Amino acid sequence: MVFAAASLRNALDEAAALYTARTGVRVTISYAASSALARQIEAGAPADLFVSADLAWMDHLDRKGLLRAGTRRNLLGNRLVLVAPATQPQTLVVAPGFAIGRALGEGRIALAEPSSVPAGKYAKAAFEKLGVWDQVAPRVAGAADVRAALALVARGEAPLGVVYQTDARAEPAVMVAGVFPEDTHPPIAYPIAALNEAKAGAAPLLEFLGGPDADAIFERHGFAVH
Repeated sequence: MVFAAASLRNALDEAAALYTARTGVRVTISYAASSALARQIEAGAPADLFVSADLAWMDHLDRKGLLRAGTRRNLLGNRLVLVAPATQPQTLVVAPGFAIGRALGEGRIALAEPSSVPAGKYAKAAFEKLGVWDQVAPRVAGAADVRAALALVARGEAPLGVVYQTDARAEPAVMVAGVFPEDTHPPIAYPIAALNEAKAGAAPLLEFLGGPDADAIFERHGFAVH
């Protein structure tokens, strides 16, 4: 049982299917916001591996003594992008003081919940660094996770949203309106670790997910591999 950040859905599904085809071992994956998954693990949910979309929630479980010693590593990296509906394209230069408010018009901006969900936290940090959070904060359409934010834009319910570049690549109904400079937010890292109560089969799956065949899948979906 793997608990994984929602943004990993397409790539991790593909990697898990390859692993099952090779080994016969069935892999079940539960996707949600990293914050929600970490809280479930803390409450005793039976996960074998956890893949977070930021360091903070893995650190939280580490402080609670829930990670198996020696198994934690950074697996992937990503980029943060602005997306717009493909039917309502926009192009914005993401720079200090840029006119995000004007670009939103009368609409709202779709973000994963910025108080807790990694994608939303990265987005808030970037908007603050760019000096435009005051334009954005009253216009946020909060979503449970980054894929829910993506869906709001894909359905045309929000004129703009902030997601990872891999999410934008996975959804043909959106287009990339702008890319956030990497120095506007903390580095986007996906740590992976086994939990203390992980079954014996977790170790070979963890090794596979950090190996070259899984790397090729993650790279094809737009992730940076470590």
